[in-house]
Amino acid sequence: MESVEWHKARAQLEWLLELGVDECIGDAPVDRYALPEKREKQTKPQAMAIPAVIAGSDPVAEAERAAAAAGSLDALRAAMEAFDLCDLKQGARNMVFSDGDPSASVIIIGEAPGRDEDRVGRPFVGEAGKLLDRMLAAIDMGRVHPKSPVYITNTLPWRPPQNREPKQDEIAMMQPFLLRHIDLIAPKVLVLMGNTACQALLGRRGILRLRGQWGEAAGRPALPMCHPAYLFRTPSAKREAWADLLALKARIEGL
Repeated sequence: MESVEWHKARAQLEWLLELGVDECIGDAPVDRYALPEKREKQTKPQAMAIPAVIAGSDPVAEAERAAAAAGSLDALRAAMEAFDLCDLKQGARNMVFSDGDPSASVIIIGEAPGRDEDRVGRPFVGEAGKLLDRMLAAIDMGRVHPKSPVYITNTLPWRPPQNREPKQDEIAMMQPFLLRHIDLIAPKVLVLMGNTACQALLGRRGILRLRGQWGEAAGRPALPMCHPAYLFRTPSAKREAWADLLALKARIEGL
């Protein structure tokens, strides 16, 4: 069989999904009228060897151990790259770790990478990222701002298939890495952009109710805000986003 390059194979699969394909059919026919014993031999796949570290592992416990052992950002990145218990990793092109200044007082936490972030390997690089940069510039802040830099990461480092919303178990599995990430940066303020970040750090959802209300997450002040992607879909929400940006600026200036 002719080998297919990985990215080409994935593009073909995504095209089939968009066409509505929802079932895989094997190359060899299966006799549905055969006796049960014979049919089992025809259809039962060969058992796959599962590494001992994965078989029976508690993904959250494994993530907690790996995150706790990371003493630096480089070590945390390496630990996340080596973490194989999250299925999202298998379908992603790149792990999206962070962007911005690690010494910043503000850390912005998004949801999960989209197509552009997955391709480039950095958070907030698509149209939503450009809007975020304009929003930060409006309050004299930015990723590489000389006086008021910010640090940016995501709740999950790998893109979910078809940009679907992250599942609860995926959020819980990667939460230890996110908490360790926050501890290593040691920011003064967190900005939680979207429901996924709020779910991971506040244990709550409903961003339209939460936005603009200061809370506490990971032992630090946290401000929920609507994700820039939502502002594209709902331009009328930009007024509230501007109020949230002013509240962020006032909080930073008051520290």
